[in-house]
Amino acid sequence: QVQLVESGGGLVQAGGSLRLSCAASGNFFSINDMGWYHQAPGKQRELVATMTRAGRTNYADSVKGRFAIFRDNAKNTVYLQMNRLKPEDTAVYYCNADIRVASTSYTYNYWGQGTQVTVSS
Repeated sequence: QVQLVESGGGLVQAGGSLRLSCAASGNFFSINDMGWYHQAPGKQRELVATMTRAGRTNYADSVKGRFAIFRDNAKNTVYLQMNRLKPEDTAVYYCNADIRVASTSYTYNYWGQGTQVTVSS
């Protein structure tokens, strides 16, 4: 069974930094796109940043220049470095990945359980 496990959320003051991590585990062949989404109370889940296996990135306009996504393919892990955090960044952050599982050779989309990020003003 494939799982995505996130860590690194917490409470931080505005202007501070946090780094989120998400590690994939289980029986799979490879991981294609990996990314981060967030969902604030009462709002829809939104894209924050994604990265292809080859390293191509895509960011939401609201985080460009402040957040950076990177991954360690050898560790099946994706990171989100969040700098100059703002109160409006407060949300639950979810890891997402397209993973080719070993049992079927098909690629499925997986979500992590989410980690809370709270930015105080």
